[in-house]
Amino acid sequence: MTLAPTSTTARDDDPEARPGRTPQPAEDRRAHRLLRLLRRPLSLQGLLVGGAVVVVGYLAIVPLGYLIHDTFLSADGSGLSFNAFARAYGGNSQSGEMMLNSLWFALGSAALALVLGTALAYVQVRTDTPFKGLFFAASLVPLIVPGILYATSWIFLGDPSSGLLNSLVFKPLFGSSPINIYSVWGMIWVQGLHLAPVAFLLMVAAFRAMDPSLEESAAMSGANRLTVLRRVTVPLLRPAMISAALLMFVQSLESFEVPGLLGLQNGIYVFTSRIYFVLRAYPIDYGAAGAYAIGLLVIAAVGVLVSSWLQRSSRNFQTVTGKAFRPRPVELGRARPFVGAGVILYFLLTVVLPVAVLVYASLLKYYAAPTRKTLSQMSLANYRAVFDMPLAFTALKNSLIVGVGAATAVMLLTAIVSWVVLRTRAPGRRLLDLLAFTPIVIPGLVLGLALSFVYLRMSLPIYGTLLILLVSYCTRYLPYGMRYSSSAMAQMSPELEESAAVSGASWFQTFRRVLLPLMSGGILAGWVYILVVSFRELSSTILLYSPGKEVLSVLIWEQFENGQFTTLAALGVCMVVLLVVLVSIAYRLGARFGLQSDSAN
Repeated sequence: MTLAPTSTTARDDDPEARPGRTPQPAEDRRAHRLLRLLRRPLSLQGLLVGGAVVVVGYLAIVPLGYLIHDTFLSADGSGLSFNAFARAYGGNSQSGEMMLNSLWFALGSAALALVLGTALAYVQVRTDTPFKGLFFAASLVPLIVPGILYATSWIFLGDPSSGLLNSLVFKPLFGSSPINIYSVWGMIWVQGLHLAPVAFLLMVAAFRAMDPSLEESAAMSGANRLTVLRRVTVPLLRPAMISAALLMFVQSLESFEVPGLLGLQNGIYVFTSRIYFVLRAYPIDYGAAGAYAIGLLVIAAVGVLVSSWLQRSSRNFQTVTGKAFRPRPVELGRARPFVGAGVILYFLLTVVLPVAVLVYASLLKYYAAPTRKTLSQMSLANYRAVFDMPLAFTALKNSLIVGVGAATAVMLLTAIVSWVVLRTRAPGRRLLDLLAFTPIVIPGLVLGLALSFVYLRMSLPIYGTLLILLVSYCTRYLPYGMRYSSSAMAQMSPELEESAAVSGASWFQTFRRVLLPLMSGGILAGWVYILVVSFRELSSTILLYSPGKEVLSVLIWEQFENGQFTTLAALGVCMVVLLVVLVSIAYRLGARFGLQSDSAN
């Protein structure tokens, strides 16, 4: 029987409990207990835990507090005012169009991603389709190809005048160029394809968690495949599908890369691009930008709350019990070659074609459709220009500094916070857990604007430095670090800590020599994942960087704004190669901790 270390410590510290000691008066006992309570917060454990709580609260609350305060504060500082909302939304037909564009873009992208992801997940889990390895390769797209590069590749493919699909396929066959990537439909197409692998991973987990014997029973009762799919499979998957749809909706709503690269070319605004446009205009109207940001934040928060509310009834759809089951794949029969051809087509359309067109554009002096003359002029000049570009190495160095710093800080912070949430009964630990997950509902551009509100008004001189980017990344990826740390700590029994305490180890020694080594797999996987996503982060960075403090994603954005498309493509290919290395490491380390299901974040 293992003795609880807390009770042992209590008896040893209590003068009343020691043999041979004269009982002390009640006043002395109360003074002794008070001294112990005063001494405990000054211990290393108290300082670390208290510091972690303060940092999490600061990261989660202060930026939003400043954003709300400065948006609702009147221009003269006299009191509450709604003038910023009147300037942003009142009497402006463009605001109504912007909100409709935002909702249409988010809903359309979510629907396309969900349909593709669910269909692919069904084919992969429930059928004997060939080429199943291509599904895993396609699921890497959101990590390997950042949104800014994916949108750029589809500009090369779907531009009305020079896009490869229009000039090589549709124009020779039909005499016209029907694809216009600079439209709401084009934005939906690109965003939906980029999110489809995320929806696929979410739905694969749902299919694998569902007992297929219910579908087999319906089939044995005479129902055809379409009836089984419509009457059994889809109803059982409804909670997972709704949650995935809402996640895709929120991610599309906060997307900046696709609307910024595609929509602004044709005067199509959504919330994120409108915020960026307002902050690039002169004079800058911070109040109106804050009003747009709060509107976007409210819609995103409502989506997350609706998702949480819908998941309350998920127990009614549970089908996996203690009884073992083994799914049997559906034999496609004559349809197998056609389904296999569809899998190959999807892989070519979503992975091979976008990456190949980036490589093709990176070898050209000026982007043009492939002809004999164009192909004869291909060279590595753009790659030489990238390696000779001092700003490229500066951006790479900045990305590494900020990425490594954010990954290290987040994983150390969340390891301590996870211990408080999972190992203690401290009052307010659930609130601390909620605070750690709060940034997940804050769109990146809103976070960047909120941080600019904070540090433009504080005397702390970090605005325009790498430190503010580090703060931004730590805030943005705090929920994901919490996911990894909590998962790793939940797998360990508290008996290990109790044994270390009984052996005389302090809390810090137990944490450093027992918990951290045992959590190292999950912590290292989360560390690499945060490093990877930090490299591609643009939305929260675009409002906070200053000249000389660019990161790789910002440098690519600047190349696009300057019209340097072929140099951008070469830089993008180098970035993709670097991310392939990092993602390979992340997948090796995170196989046990669900990195595949977290690649949306």
